[in-house]
Amino acid sequence: RLVGSEMCIRDRDMNYYFAPMEGVTGYVYRNAHHAIFPGIDKYFTPFVSPNQNRCFTPREKRDILPENNRGICVVPQILTNRSDYFLCTMKELAAFGYQEVNLNLGCPSGTVVSKGKGAGFLEDADKLDAFFDEVFQKADLEKMKISVKTRIGIEDAEEFEDLQKVFQRYPFAEVIVHPRVRSDFYKNQPDRQVFGAFLKESVNPVCYNGDIFTVSDAAELKAEFPELESIMCGRGLLSNPALVRELQGGETLKKEELHRFHDTLYESYRTLFAPDERSVLFKMKELWGYFITAFQGAERDVKKIKKAQHFAEYEAAVSHIFENHEVGLSTE
Repeated sequence: RLVGSEMCIRDRDMNYYFAPMEGVTGYVYRNAHHAIFPGIDKYFTPFVSPNQNRCFTPREKRDILPENNRGICVVPQILTNRSDYFLCTMKELAAFGYQEVNLNLGCPSGTVVSKGKGAGFLEDADKLDAFFDEVFQKADLEKMKISVKTRIGIEDAEEFEDLQKVFQRYPFAEVIVHPRVRSDFYKNQPDRQVFGAFLKESVNPVCYNGDIFTVSDAAELKAEFPELESIMCGRGLLSNPALVRELQGGETLKKEELHRFHDTLYESYRTLFAPDERSVLFKMKELWGYFITAFQGAERDVKKIKKAQHFAEYEAAVSHIFENHEVGLSTE
């Protein structure tokens, strides 16, 4: 199997997915995470955005190439509001060996929404219905399953009433629901009431996404929705790459393995971007925005990382944090 699709066979009571994070969870990150923190059932790629000229940019194609995703269950995500673009991209992904594709209906970015894509596509339920009607008529569902990741509306959760009617009409492999509206971005509380109503009524498998940062967050969710079979984590996993292991009853994050994870990423990005120091440091500084939450009292020291302009400065700042601070994420 070209893309490790055999790894997609799951036998646990709860499935755990890694959410796509644009610019962060590309193949370098996925490979390092899978090697050091195994246990993720599916990794969803940052979206590819096809147009009339091509399905993938060179960077997007590099991210989904089978040789860059060996032994990992990967689901490519597509950002589009054109059924023809979606179908064309599905065909190319099937040729690479993928067995599932995901439509992004959740991205809240202003530039994306203004084009009627991502969460912006939720504004017109009829247009969305027409999109799925053509896709499901023409797609070869024997070769490629279709899932969707969605928010519950643009401005008001009541919008989801019409949207869920659309989702009920088609045989999705899964509907991943982030129960916030677009205007929430990542603020305010996820609307568990709306999610629960959809979970109860859905004819398709449903996955929950939103604000799972600790073991107690997941335990509360499971207690509220005992029938739930899948959870997607994003920012929680970036802050604590061992989160899914903890959710499965395993050990908490250890400083030594976080250090190894960091070093693996750092060396991989240095190889990928050589000799461009700036691009490597940009990537690593972005990751430290999440890593720093794992350390006790290191907020001031991370400023040295942000100020680093060269590898030597960066490495010294990182060494100082690992030598002088303990990992202290709470699982409560």
